[in-house]
Amino acid sequence: MVDNKCDMARVNRIWNHPAYRESLHNIEKLEQERIFCGHNAQHLLDTARLAYIENLELNLGISKEMIYGAALLHDIGRGLQYTEGIPHHEGGVKLAAPILKDCGFTDVESEEILEAISGHRHNSVKVKRNLAGILYRADKGSRCCFSCPSQAQCNWSAEKKNMYLTV
Repeated sequence: MVDNKCDMARVNRIWNHPAYRESLHNIEKLEQERIFCGHNAQHLLDTARLAYIENLELNLGISKEMIYGAALLHDIGRGLQYTEGIPHHEGGVKLAAPILKDCGFTDVESEEILEAISGHRHNSVKVKRNLAGILYRADKGSRCCFSCPSQAQCNWSAEKKNMYLTV
């Protein structure tokens, strides 16, 4: 049996980092009345798991810590978007940089994760076979539009909504 606890040490530091926990809690409070997709821990973990599966299927060789680190942090700027009008991918980079440093990610690793966070809303990374590309696809793929009670009010285009299972 493989001990995944060890290879996820830095991810667990993110998960338990005071600034991360505070930001996540703040987002949950701000989205309490939201009828559309939320940006809670479940969404972040779903995104991480989908990205990791794609990484394995495409044999990209991206480490689990890099994928989970990027996924857990990709929407952390939502609170700044709601309270200060900062686009959440920009706010996410601002909040994630010191967390990554505190959690032991190297400058090179942090730069790659921050680039993925920054690009996770840009269509230009959609087809890339790197961390930014799999984060983009997993983030969009994690949404269950087909069973969403607010689907009719959602402003996502028909092409963007997840109405079918894909493999």
